[in-house]
Amino acid sequence: MTYDLVTALRPLLIAEASAEAHASGTEPGDLEQAVWLRLLERLDAEGPPSDPQRWLRQAVRSEVRRTRRTTRHERPYDTEPADIGDHGPEHLALTAARHRALRDAVRRLPGRCPRLLEALLSPNDLTYREIAGELGISQGSLGPERSRCLGCLRRLLTPEVAAREARG
Repeated sequence: MTYDLVTALRPLLIAEASAEAHASGTEPGDLEQAVWLRLLERLDAEGPPSDPQRWLRQAVRSEVRRTRRTTRHERPYDTEPADIGDHGPEHLALTAARHRALRDAVRRLPGRCPRLLEALLSPNDLTYREIAGELGISQGSLGPERSRCLGCLRRLLTPEVAAREARG
């Protein structure tokens, strides 16, 4: 029965979602998916609607209104959330000090870790393939090696970070 209902409603949903999605600035597929989810929730809670076509049209319009409301209230970050302060001399000095501390910690890491993390931190934005070629290791081992190196770096930096926190 559910399969028959879905099969019967599919063309109508595609048409309704295509018509409404473009006007609301959303993707038709996203709208279709939201309505299908609504239908499944309804079938589970109340059973099939008495007038499926009417219910589907109302569900599409309701999802469009919800999407518009949500979009109206969403605001993109202009900057990183943690970077909301000004960029005065004090901020720049603290940022430079953090970068120096990070670079110093990276140099103290064991084995290939300093070279690997320097490549990852490079302003050249190297790809994994380029980094693997530069280090002479396989591209497949780069991810596990990076994870191991980041774990070492985390352990190395933890005492420094913990010592700076205010306590009391």
